[in-house]
Amino acid sequence: MISNILRSDGNHIFHPLLAFISHKNKPTMSHTFHIPVLGLAYSVDTPLKVARYGISSVASIVDDISIERIRKYYTEQNDQIFVSIDTSQDDYRAKRITAYLNMMNEMVKQQIANLKSEEFEDGKDIVRYFELLPETSALKKEYQEMLGVFDSSLRAQMQRNLREKLTAGSIDVNIMSKVDKINIDKNGEILAEVYSDALAALRGFAESELNASLVLSAGMNPRLYGYLETFPDFFPDENHQLKKKIILKVSDFRSAFIQAKFLAKKGIWVSEFRVESGLNCGGHAFATEGYLLGPILEEFKTKRAEMQLELFSLYQNAIESKGMSVALPPAIKMSVQGGIGTYEENGFLLEHYNLDATGWGSPFLLVPEATNVDADTLNDLATADESDYYISGSSPLGIPFNNFRKSSGETQRLERIAKNRPGSPCIKKFLVSNTEFTEQPICTASREYQNLKIKQLQKAELTPEIYQQKFDVITEKVCLCDGLVTSYFIKNNLLTKKENRAVTICPGPNLAYFSRTFTLDEMVNHIYGKIDLLEGVNRPHIFINELKLYVDYLKKDIAESVENMNTKKEKYLNSFKAQLQNGIQYYKDLLPQMKIAKQDLIKKFDADLLELELKLNGLLLMAE
Repeated sequence: MISNILRSDGNHIFHPLLAFISHKNKPTMSHTFHIPVLGLAYSVDTPLKVARYGISSVASIVDDISIERIRKYYTEQNDQIFVSIDTSQDDYRAKRITAYLNMMNEMVKQQIANLKSEEFEDGKDIVRYFELLPETSALKKEYQEMLGVFDSSLRAQMQRNLREKLTAGSIDVNIMSKVDKINIDKNGEILAEVYSDALAALRGFAESELNASLVLSAGMNPRLYGYLETFPDFFPDENHQLKKKIILKVSDFRSAFIQAKFLAKKGIWVSEFRVESGLNCGGHAFATEGYLLGPILEEFKTKRAEMQLELFSLYQNAIESKGMSVALPPAIKMSVQGGIGTYEENGFLLEHYNLDATGWGSPFLLVPEATNVDADTLNDLATADESDYYISGSSPLGIPFNNFRKSSGETQRLERIAKNRPGSPCIKKFLVSNTEFTEQPICTASREYQNLKIKQLQKAELTPEIYQQKFDVITEKVCLCDGLVTSYFIKNNLLTKKENRAVTICPGPNLAYFSRTFTLDEMVNHIYGKIDLLEGVNRPHIFINELKLYVDYLKKDIAESVENMNTKKEKYLNSFKAQLQNGIQYYKDLLPQMKIAKQDLIKKFDADLLELELKLNGLLLMAE
C-alpha cells in the first residue's frame, strides 16, 4: 500500500525511484488537449478529421452495426471495393471493428504522407498543422524560427526537419466496460464469454494495426480486464514499448487505484488516468458521493508518485512471471475533462495539478469539421440556453444521463406517449438487461418493456399522483442505440427512408455558453488563448458550475427520498453533504492561488461559492 512507504510521522521515506518518477519528463505530444468520445457516432470518425493535425481523439467501438455502414461509406468514397462482414461470419463483431480501425489507420497514414509532401505555403495542411500547435510546443518554436530564416538552403533543411518530426494524433477508442451483453447464436444457444459485446470489441481493437490507446470507462469489469492479458500488444516489446495502451476514465482516486492495481497484477500498465467530472460532463453522469473535481485532482497530485511506485512493484512482479522484464516505471499521464470552458481554466488545471493534458468534448459538437451533428440539431445546440441541458433518467442503463430538451429524440418520446405508444422498437439490442417479464433480457427503453411495465403499474391501485410519477420514470427511457447514431447518418446522407430520424444527443451543460458554430481553428485557438469565444458571456467558473450541479443533484435526491428515508440513505446523504462542504472549504483555500485574470472574476467566484454554501446549508436543515 502507499502507506507502506510513509513513516509513522507521515513523512516520506526516500525511495530512489520516487525522484525518477517525480522528475521524469512528461510524454511528448503535439497538443495539450484531446477530444473525448462523444456518444456512439458523433466522434466515431473524428480521427479522420483531426489526427493529421496532431490532435488525438476517441471513437466509440460499441456499435459494430453502424461502424460497418460507416466503413462502407468511406470505402466507396475512396473508390475502393467494399467487402462486407455480415452476421453469418464467425466473430463478425470483432472483425468489423478491426476492419474499421485498420481503415482509419491507413487513411490517417496517407493523410500524413500527403501533408508531408506539401510545400510550406498559405492554405496548405502542413502550415495549418504548425499554426494550430500551442505556443509552448517545441515544434511550434522550430516552425517559427524557420519562418524567420531567409537563406534558402538552411530554410529547406529546417523544413525537412519539421516534416520528419510532425506526428499524427492518436486514434484512440472507447469501451464502456459494463455494456457487455452475453450473446446467443442463431439456434438460441449461449455463446462463449469471449463473444460478449465488450470482449468482442476489445478483441477488435487488440487485433487491429493501431498503435493507440483503449479508454475504459464506466467502472471495472473483471471479465473484460482479465481478457486484456491474452493480447501481446498490451505488454512491453523488446524495447520496453507498448503498442497498445490502457487509459482509465475515472471520477475519483480510490476507484482509479483499485482498477489500476487489478490490472497491474496481470501485467497490464495503466498509461493514463483520465479524470472526468462526475456531473459536469456529457453522456452518462457518474455522480461521486459529493467529491468535487478540485479535491479529486488534488488527491491525484499528492499521491501520484507513490501510486506509480506501488503499481510498478505489482506490475514488475507480474511481467517477470510472464518471462518479460522492465527496469523502470513506465510513464503515467494525468488528464482531466468535463466542463472546461476557457483558456484560463485550462491553463490553471494543467499547471496547478501538474496535468499532461485536458479533454474538450461538448464544445467540439459545434465544430462541424471535427464531429458529426446534423444541421437541425447543430442549430438547436447553437441557440440553446442553460435550461435546455439537464440530467435525466433517459438511459436504459439506469445511470443518470445528460440530455438535451430540444432534441428531436425528446420530441418523439413525448409524441409517442401522447399517442399511447411509449417506448422504442429495439433493433440493435446493445443495452438489453431486464428480465423482469421475459426469459431473454430486453431493454427498458423498448416498447415491449414499457408496455408490460405500464400494465403492471395499472394493476397496482395507486393514487393518480403516484401513478404519474412512476409512469414518467418508465417512459423517460429512450433508445440510445439508434438515437446516438442517427445524426451521423442524416449529416452524411446515409439514412434510408424507413429509418427513424429522431436524434438523441448528450452534451455537457457547459455547451450552453457557446452560442454558434465554430471552425476547428477557432476552437483550438480558443483553447490556447489566442482568441476568446466566450468574451462577454456570463459564465461561472468550472468549479462553480460543477458545485451547482452537485447541490441541485443532492436537493433532488433529498426530495425523492423523504417518504422512504432509512438509516442507510440518511447516512449517504449526510456523507454527500459533508463532502460538498469539504470541497467548498478547499475552494476557499484555493482561491488565492487561482490565476483569474480579472479582479471582478475573483469576486464573482467568491460570491458564487458563498451562495452555493448557503443553499447547501439549507439542504442540510431539510434533511435533518
